[in-house]
Amino acid sequence: MKKSIVAVLVVVLLAAGTFWYFTRPKADADQFTLYGNVDIRQVSLAFESSDRVAEMRVQEGDPVKAGQVLALLDTRVLALQAAQSEAQIGVQEQALLKLRNGSRPEEIGQARAQVASAQADADLAAQQLTRLNGIAASTGGKGVSQQDMDSALSKARSTQAQLDNRRKALQLEQVGPRKEDIGQAEAQLNVSRAELALLKHRIAQAELKSPQDAVVRARLLEPGDMASPQRPAYTLAITDPKWVRVYITEPQLGLLKPGQRAKVTTDSHPDQAIDGQVGYISSVAEFTPKNVETKELRTSLVYEVRVLVKDPQNRLRLGMPATVQIDARGAANPPTAAQ
Repeated sequence: MKKSIVAVLVVVLLAAGTFWYFTRPKADADQFTLYGNVDIRQVSLAFESSDRVAEMRVQEGDPVKAGQVLALLDTRVLALQAAQSEAQIGVQEQALLKLRNGSRPEEIGQARAQVASAQADADLAAQQLTRLNGIAASTGGKGVSQQDMDSALSKARSTQAQLDNRRKALQLEQVGPRKEDIGQAEAQLNVSRAELALLKHRIAQAELKSPQDAVVRARLLEPGDMASPQRPAYTLAITDPKWVRVYITEPQLGLLKPGQRAKVTTDSHPDQAIDGQVGYISSVAEFTPKNVETKELRTSLVYEVRVLVKDPQNRLRLGMPATVQIDARGAANPPTAAQ
């Protein structure tokens, strides 16, 4: 009797197992689940020059806009140098203007008067020399000493030389400055203007601005610290685009196409799926990273995939584990976010 009961139970169990096997819900081969981590781009901001930090205007976690000033350097020395350069430019501009305008009529008149005065001195010296020569000729050389003759001759030559010098000076006043002198003054002025522009650029670079909308992840300097191009002041997390980095096996590779729709969930919001789409698909296989949860062996070769998401509520954080469900039968749309 007991053997009969056992046999009946075995038959019933086999029948139930067979029924469950053939009637159980079959896994949809066109839908599969992947596991990965949220990834975003980051940027490290540093000043372009070395100077003392004057202000740090934002804190960790603060949202910032593109072009917003985040920090300032002390620019007092640069401002004084710029003021000095502006004053020097003013002096050089006036000097160049003087060269371009040439001689004033009053200066030319003064040069002419000096020529006339030199002409009178030369005429007087020539007359004196002529008079002494006449006396010496009429007296057989006894009426005038040789010293007086030499002095008169030297005076006549000196006054004639002064007259020639005054005439040349008058010609220079009438012709005006040389083109080379004007060109040199213009070049010096351009050098000073370039130096001023460089100083103004350095003053402008003393403002550290956000390159785009982001969230401050780390504040690395404080007022009073010495900044340098090699020392970042802030690290920013760029909130758009965001993606989930997942890895797929070679059989799954043929089911994915860029633009396919996906659903992304996290442990903190398992019932609030975020829409996404397949973006970048790697063309090179690699070993599965240790931080990725997969059912396959860790040494399996997989392909990296980025599932782009839109997260207006800002629920996803860098490195957060996420679950991605992809419907391979869904239509593929061109990716709309940067990859």
